[in-house]
Amino acid sequence: MEQKGLKREEYGVADIRLAPAGRARIDWAWQYMPVIRLIKEKELAGGKKPLEGRTVAACLHLEAKTACLLKVLKDLGATVSAAGSNPLSTQDPICAALAEYGVHVFSRHGMSAEEYEENLAKMLAWEPDVLIDDGADAVALIHNKHRGLAPKILGGCEETTTGIKRLRAMDAEGLLEFPMLAVNDALSKYLFDNRYGTGQSVWEAIMNTTNCVIAGRTSVVIGYGWCGKGVAKRADGLGASVVVAEINAHRALEAHMDGFRVMDIAQASEVGDVFVTVTGNSRVIRGEHFARMKDGVFLANAGHFDVEVSIPDLETMAAKVYESREGIRTYEARDGRRLHLLGEGRLVNLASGDGHPVEIMDTSFATQLLSALYIAKGADLKKGLQPVPAFLDEIVANYKVESLGLKLEKLTAEQEKYLNDWRA
Repeated sequence: MEQKGLKREEYGVADIRLAPAGRARIDWAWQYMPVIRLIKEKELAGGKKPLEGRTVAACLHLEAKTACLLKVLKDLGATVSAAGSNPLSTQDPICAALAEYGVHVFSRHGMSAEEYEENLAKMLAWEPDVLIDDGADAVALIHNKHRGLAPKILGGCEETTTGIKRLRAMDAEGLLEFPMLAVNDALSKYLFDNRYGTGQSVWEAIMNTTNCVIAGRTSVVIGYGWCGKGVAKRADGLGASVVVAEINAHRALEAHMDGFRVMDIAQASEVGDVFVTVTGNSRVIRGEHFARMKDGVFLANAGHFDVEVSIPDLETMAAKVYESREGIRTYEARDGRRLHLLGEGRLVNLASGDGHPVEIMDTSFATQLLSALYIAKGADLKKGLQPVPAFLDEIVANYKVESLGLKLEKLTAEQEKYLNDWRA
C-alpha cells in the first residue's frame, strides 16, 4: 500500500504499527467487491479524477469492506476523513491501514462516548463537501454543535434504517439544512443488505460468541421489517423454533404466513432461548420481560444503537454482573437466573463479528459511492431527505448482475408495444 505521508496530527488511531494486518484484511475484501471496482474503473476511464478538490467525510463502521469504499473515494481524488460509527465495530488494524493510505481517520476500538464525539468533531474539522453517514450521528452533530459547516455541505447519504428515521424526523420539523439521499431505502440496499446481510451476520456473531447450537432453540425476533425477515429466515434455516413479535398488523400477518409463531414480547419472554431486537426503537426488552425469562437466555441487539435491550433494567434486576465469556456480560438475578447480553447490547453483528458478508456490502457501498459522486458532481438537490435517484439504483443492480455473469431477459418490440397499449 502506498505511503501518503500524513502528519501525526492528521489522524488518530490506536497503533499505526497494526497497518500490515489491516492491509491484508482490506486486500481480502477487495477481491470480492466487483461492483465498486467497476465503478472506480469507469470513473477513472477518462483520465480525470471526479472528486478532485472535494472533501468527503464518512461516519461508518470501520472494518475491511468500509476501507475499500474509503480507498476508492481517495483514489477518485477526494480528501477523505473518517470516524467510526460504533465503538465496538471499529477495527484498529483497519484504521491504521487507512491512515497509512492517507485517509484522515479518527477512531479506536472501545472508545468512550466522549472520545466518540471528539472523533466525529475531528472528522468534521476537514470541512466536508459530502457526508456519508451511518445512523445520522454526523448529521445530528453538525446541526447541534457545528452549524457553521452546513452551508458548505453539498449533501450526503445515509445507509441505515435508524438513520433514515432520524433524518425523516428532522426533515418533518424543517431542520435539515442540506440534501440527504436515503440510501437505506434504495432497492439495491435493503433487499439484500437488510435481509441477507443482517440475517447471516447476526447469527454468525451469536454462534461464534456463544459457541452454542441454534438448532432446537426458540429464537425470538423482535421486529419483522427487512432486517427482521432476514434474521427470522436464517434462524429457521438453522433449525430454530422462531417466534416473531411485531407492532404492525400487516407484518405480523406476514410472519404468521411465513410459518412463524407471533406473540407479544411478554408471551415470548417465557418461551424464548435467544432474543434478537431489530426495531430501531428504545427499551424494546425491559424489566417486566427480564422477570419472565428462563435461566441462560441470550440477549442480542441488531439495531443501530445500544438502547433496544434496556441495560439499566438489567442492572437493576441483577445481584451480580460479570463477564462470563469474551463478548458476553452476564446479569445474574437474585433468584439465580442468568441472562447473557452479547456485545454490550450494541449492534451484535459488528460488535461481536465482522459484519455483513463482503459481497453484500459491495452493493450497499456501491450505492453510497454513486450517491456521493452524484452529489459531488453538482446534482441539483433541494434541502431535506430524498430518495436515491432510480437510475443510480439501476446501475448498481445491473453492475452486480454483470459481475455474477447472469443474463437478463429482454422485452421484444411486440411485448413493449403490448405493455404500452391500453387497447390490447
